[in-house]
Amino acid sequence: MNTSETSLSSVISERRSVRKYDPDFKISQEEILDILKEAALAPSSSNLQPWKFIVIQDEETKKELRMIANNQEQVETSSAVIAILADREMYRNGEKVYRSSFEAGYMDETTMNRMIENTNKLYPAAPVGMRENIASFDAGLISMQIMLIARARGYDTVPMGGFNKQQFIEKFNIDERYMPVLLLPIGKAAVPGHPTTRIPVEEIVEFI
Repeated sequence: MNTSETSLSSVISERRSVRKYDPDFKISQEEILDILKEAALAPSSSNLQPWKFIVIQDEETKKELRMIANNQEQVETSSAVIAILADREMYRNGEKVYRSSFEAGYMDETTMNRMIENTNKLYPAAPVGMRENIASFDAGLISMQIMLIARARGYDTVPMGGFNKQQFIEKFNIDERYMPVLLLPIGKAAVPGHPTTRIPVEEIVEFI
């Protein structure tokens, strides 16, 4: 096992869901932006990147958000809460995504035009429920990336699906294009997250 594998294994094994944060510890907007930029390398269906973020750092807003999130303490005491939204109209990103790849030399113009055409034909015609499933799945991929990158930088997180999504939409005036998937408090632990066990993989894997 090489050094990079050891480092990754350490990050994965050391990550805990932390619910008590040091309220005086602050992460800068610049570093949060760096974390999100790195996390955005996550894969997504057709590379359409169906995600959007709202980073809540204002103390009064976090207090209000705490009530939307079933009065969970970590929302208020963390350095920030990253709200991950899934884009059910991800096909609108197609031209920007594929043109960028063309300009970077990753595809030729013919391929770019074909990808744009196929995206604009297939995705809008797909049932909304199917698009929501795709967007939610991809939002989960980038959420896991954020959590691991945060741990690698010495920060802690806890993924929260338990919040009133309709109240969140109303509070932050979320366009109907997007659906809130996860609240992700990030900061420095005041109390370490407790270890947990896992079902033995041997019981849930089948080799064929």
